[in-house]
Amino acid sequence: MLEAFTQAPETMKAELDPGFRKRVLDPTGTWFGKLGRRLTPTDHHTRMRGKLDAAGNPSGWSVERITATKAVGFVAGLSFGLMVVLLLGLSAVPAVATAVGLSLAGYYAIDFWLYQKAYDRADKMRREIADSIDLLTISVEAGLGFDQALAHVAKNTDGPLAEEFSRVLQEMQIGMGRSEALRGLGERSRLPELKSFTTAMVQADAFGIPVGKVLRVQSSELRLKRRQVAEEKAQKVPVKILFPLIFFILPTLFIIVMGPGAITMMQSFGSGGL
Repeated sequence: MLEAFTQAPETMKAELDPGFRKRVLDPTGTWFGKLGRRLTPTDHHTRMRGKLDAAGNPSGWSVERITATKAVGFVAGLSFGLMVVLLLGLSAVPAVATAVGLSLAGYYAIDFWLYQKAYDRADKMRREIADSIDLLTISVEAGLGFDQALAHVAKNTDGPLAEEFSRVLQEMQIGMGRSEALRGLGERSRLPELKSFTTAMVQADAFGIPVGKVLRVQSSELRLKRRQVAEEKAQKVPVKILFPLIFFILPTLFIIVMGPGAITMMQSFGSGGL
């Protein structure tokens, strides 16, 4: 019997011995997914889908997995909170506050992670959009159609904005209209500059305005906005450096400059007193 099993095909072995993941991990994940759906509101799927799009749809993550992770985080936070309460011997009110706080922290941990991913991605897109729209404008003015120019930008640039342009092209290839695909790009993005660009392109497509002129205006506005953002950050530098200067740099400078003089004075007064 054992010899027959060892000589059996791999597919048959997989059916007879499914492995630890299929026997334990998958059913556990399914149970946590059901628990997560009970803990989440009815519009949870739509909101999580939007958060995943804003975060760039990280590999391996889906709405179902996020729901299960929320349930795991809730149970883990509650268990850790009860452990802390028992170890510290807290009274009723602090015990309830600790358990509830850690449970909510575990439940919303994945939301914080998605928010940070979306923020970092939007920041990268903000730095890339001006140059990408400049390249798109040059390509259109050189004679390429808007779709070909968009493909040229997606192929010759890297980063999240190139990924979004590639997704727009893929949606257009499967039958979605250009306006609808661009409108979807604006809805997925949390970047105001990209929303403004997609809105302008949709309006240009609807009213028959030449794409080259719209792109030229958008390119100028994005370069102006990028310069304004840089000037704004430069003006914030003196305020940001004020607190480190007062609490860290100036005390150290006083110690270095006045320290030797203070030591010399102490030695002189000490010897004079003797």
